[in-house]
Amino acid sequence: MDVIELYTDELIPYANNPRNNDSAVEAVANSIKEFGFKVPIVVDRNNFVVAGHTRLKAAKKLGLDKVPVVVADDLTDEQVRAFRLADNKVSELATWDMDKLNLELEYLEDFEMKDFGFKPATSWFDRDELEGAEHQEGNEEYNEFLDKFELKKTTDDCYTPELVYNAVADYVARHYNLDKKNFVRPFYPGGDYKRENYRGGKIVVDNPPFSILSEIVKWYEENEVPFFLFAPHLLLFGGQAVRVTAVITDNGITYENGAKVSTSFLTNMEPGIQLRTDPELYKVVDEANKENLKGTKRDIPKYQYPNEVVTSAMLGNFSRFGEEFELKKTEVYHIRQLDAQKELGKTIYGSGFLIPEHKAKEKAEAAARAEAAARAEAAARAEAAGSTTWKLSEREQRIIQEMS
Repeated sequence: MDVIELYTDELIPYANNPRNNDSAVEAVANSIKEFGFKVPIVVDRNNFVVAGHTRLKAAKKLGLDKVPVVVADDLTDEQVRAFRLADNKVSELATWDMDKLNLELEYLEDFEMKDFGFKPATSWFDRDELEGAEHQEGNEEYNEFLDKFELKKTTDDCYTPELVYNAVADYVARHYNLDKKNFVRPFYPGGDYKRENYRGGKIVVDNPPFSILSEIVKWYEENEVPFFLFAPHLLLFGGQAVRVTAVITDNGITYENGAKVSTSFLTNMEPGIQLRTDPELYKVVDEANKENLKGTKRDIPKYQYPNEVVTSAMLGNFSRFGEEFELKKTEVYHIRQLDAQKELGKTIYGSGFLIPEHKAKEKAEAAARAEAAARAEAAARAEAAGSTTWKLSEREQRIIQEMS
């Protein structure tokens, strides 16, 4: 295969290309910019693009004069048409192993993979099937199952409630004897914190995107910008954070998008201090968070079905805890909703069955035994749970002695 270079202006996009690729151009351009142009464009003998329309658009977006090209002059016109379709289609047949993908993404600390089109992983489960599903009274396992498929809130869209922000800003002004007029908040949608005007004694008091917190701390340190930043509590001692002071409060803050994040703070205004706790800050943030939540909690409707109704969710623990329960075809009547639910537009998630009174009684007795077994198992598990005590190595003991 001979790879040659041609001017981008020489390549002719195929006018009837059935692939809509505009949404992928930016990600491909980012890939070329980061890794180079590693996959040639394929053209026919007349320089019409066979494969690589997106790469060509990306190259023009980047202002590249020339691109690597393979000329498929061994294909007939019909083969060119077929290959153009096949090249796009075969890529759709592959799928992701999400566990392996997430593991790979975890290794890539220095790359913003969202620049190449990666988004937060979602479950294989079809969320549309959960539409209208309701929590069930007394069925915690089922309710937890529903909660798992709620769209997760990310820490990068945690816009801070004003009550909480003002509580933190007031504390910072009071604790460091600063004027709030000098506080700036550079982290907002579409903002670029590096272009903010920090002259004139400005101090950053804000909630940054947690995914690039290490980068932000490093940049502020290098540019001598004072800051007091919200930070994820469990990652306070990682990355660039070890260069500044951790103010540890572990406040469970509910942000504007509904995400509840354990939050502490980082600052470079306390040179010489690596970490400290702050009961005063914890208290003012906790009170502000509670005040902000007043009236915002949504009461989730809970439903309890008659004992003569059976669903798969109700029977989940029977096999696990040794309860045999059987229904013959003559003992069930399939339903998707109760008559009482129709006028409210509700349904039984996953459908269910009406069952006769003697089977309802048998089901209730089995459920009681399964519940008792579940409690006993939980108690035994708690009793058996031990803890591991880690010991210091000789090297670590020497470090401690030297510090002492």
